[in-house]
Amino acid sequence: MVGQKAYYAPPLVTPNKPVIFYEEACNGCNLCVEACMMDVLLPNTEKKKPPIVAYPDECWYCGCCLMECPKGDDAMAVKYPIMHNARWKDPKTGKHYRLGMPDNPLPPNLRPPVE
Repeated sequence: MVGQKAYYAPPLVTPNKPVIFYEEACNGCNLCVEACMMDVLLPNTEKKKPPIVAYPDECWYCGCCLMECPKGDDAMAVKYPIMHNARWKDPKTGKHYRLGMPDNPLPPNLRPPVE
């Protein structure tokens, strides 16, 4: 077995893409691969190419890869699942809102926590 080439084929589990790389900005430093706690990413065999998202279903969406990237948002993005992107539309005004917006029209939750 010594001297033989090893090949990798990603598992086709779901169409999930938790990390998106922008090839024009990513320099292939693989710091994101080293930072990933779940080993979702594999280094690319081609020099100066973005890493391979090998195990997308294992991603925790923690953002460690993005924080470690020297180019940050210019080279990659973490694409959170739809269920994490809470949005709603005000039926009266038609304006769209999402959690964390400064002009959020919803009143704060003042109820005590359930024990």
